Amino acid sequence: MWPTGRIVGESLLSLALTLLAVAAGLADDQGMLPAIGIGLAAGLLSLLRRGLPASVLLATGAGSAPFFGFAPLLLVVAWSAGRRIDGLGRACGAFGLAYGLTLALSMLSGPNTSWSILALAAMFLLIAILVPGLAGRYWSQRRTLTDTLHEYNAQLLRERVMLVGQARMLERQRIAQDMHDSLGHQLALIAVHTGALEVDRELTGQQREAVGVLREASVAAMHELRDVVGVLRAGEDAGRTGGSAQGAGGEEPGTPSRGVAGIDSLAEASRRAGSDVEIRRSGEVRPLAPTADHAAYRVVQEGLTNAHKHAPGTPITIGLRYEPDSLVVEVANGPVAVPVGGGVASGRQGLTGLEERARLIGGMVHAGPTADGGFRLAGVLPYTSSGDGFPSPPPGDATPTFVAAQSDFRAQNPAGSAGDSDPVIDWNALPKELAKAVNRTKRGNGIAIGCGVVALVAVVLVIVVVVAGVFLVREVDKAMIDPEQYDAVTVGQTEESVRELLPQGDSFLNTGPGDGAPPVPDGAKCLTLLSSDFGSSWDAEPVFRFCFKDGKLIEKKSFETA
Repeated sequence: MWPTGRIVGESLLSLALTLLAVAAGLADDQGMLPAIGIGLAAGLLSLLRRGLPASVLLATGAGSAPFFGFAPLLLVVAWSAGRRIDGLGRACGAFGLAYGLTLALSMLSGPNTSWSILALAAMFLLIAILVPGLAGRYWSQRRTLTDTLHEYNAQLLRERVMLVGQARMLERQRIAQDMHDSLGHQLALIAVHTGALEVDRELTGQQREAVGVLREASVAAMHELRDVVGVLRAGEDAGRTGGSAQGAGGEEPGTPSRGVAGIDSLAEASRRAGSDVEIRRSGEVRPLAPTADHAAYRVVQEGLTNAHKHAPGTPITIGLRYEPDSLVVEVANGPVAVPVGGGVASGRQGLTGLEERARLIGGMVHAGPTADGGFRLAGVLPYTSSGDGFPSPPPGDATPTFVAAQSDFRAQNPAGSAGDSDPVIDWNALPKELAKAVNRTKRGNGIAIGCGVVALVAVVLVIVVVVAGVFLVREVDKAMIDPEQYDAVTVGQTEESVRELLPQGDSFLNTGPGDGAPPVPDGAKCLTLLSSDFGSSWDAEPVFRFCFKDGKLIEKKSFETA
């Protein structure tokens, strides 16, 4: 189905061609009814030119020979046929047949026409048929070449994404193996030795409690390491790696929860280590997506870790505020009385990891000092998430509350900057690359060669048109005079003086007196020239004739011929 704009455009074009055909038919003295018939036929052929380009081209060319009203339509049809006839051979055959048929019918419609007039008509038809066709075909091939280049670009982007993904997966597997082999062994030793030390009878109750905290921390670290290794190997978030063998919430039985429900366990562990930790909750509790739930746990965990390392002994406040569109998680500690020395190990990567984790679910993280000299770490996490590591699209046309600038591979393609569509397939809505990839190189080379040939032919045609124009102007100067030149000549002048004032008349445009010329005086030789004025009708041609006898001008006449 055509869109509304195309329907309106085609209707207006058909109406315009109909009116032009009627006007040209009336100017050609066809009569009112024949002119209207020619106009209706032109309008119908205009509507059919898209579906039947070759047939409409032949019909228009054949109709333009006897009926001048088809001339405007011929230009439009030739352009359209050049765009829509598939294959170089079919296009050459269709245009060659249309040109030959039109020229042959032009010869049959005027049996007394000279060869010079036919040559001029052949040149005119060459311009009227082949030039619009070549222009349309060049435009079509240029558009096809542009689409092919876009397909090539999309294919390269897809291949690049695949290579990057494969490299990332291999690197994840390598890192996972290194972590499993090194950290796993060390944490297992810590857990075993702290477990044995916890039952030592020589330890006091406070020491045994501290050793128990260390053992639980090492066991929790082993579970964390196992989850991280699983994420690296599977390439999925920890919240989505739970299988049927896991317990509720994606955690195995007996392991601490790594979501909002596990924040109490983190606070309790910090209290057992000697810190004053308070949890403040506000708002109506709402469920979070697994990725957001896990991110909230990581924010609290990172905040507590930083407070223990950089502000030991200060009171810590954990805040959970359930806002209408997001969960705000805060970890704030008071000012440090005695600055901690520089021996505390810090990789300075925790906050960066939290920012990336929050960005991927459509949230944000902020860290900075408080007014009283303490430190505050806060995360704003939306309730809904697509679960695949990217922000969920907002409902309708609403703008999401939290927007983070894309800094991954999608930023390299401007087409993917808006919406959540895949930028790699914006130019390929249908899965067709695999079947067409084999022939793309050939087709691209063929299109490039075709465009070059079209450009060469266009240059040649332009040269031919310029040369023909110059030749036609020279021929007009040889065969045509103004009425003032005719009036300046008087009967009785010598033939030599008259011929000096007039052109020789040896031009293909000067075909003789034509039908309706008066008889030539006996024994006289006459020179017939065309007039620069228009005749009294479309078919009437004004002519000037000069007849000489015995070296003098004996007669000059002005008349019209058919």
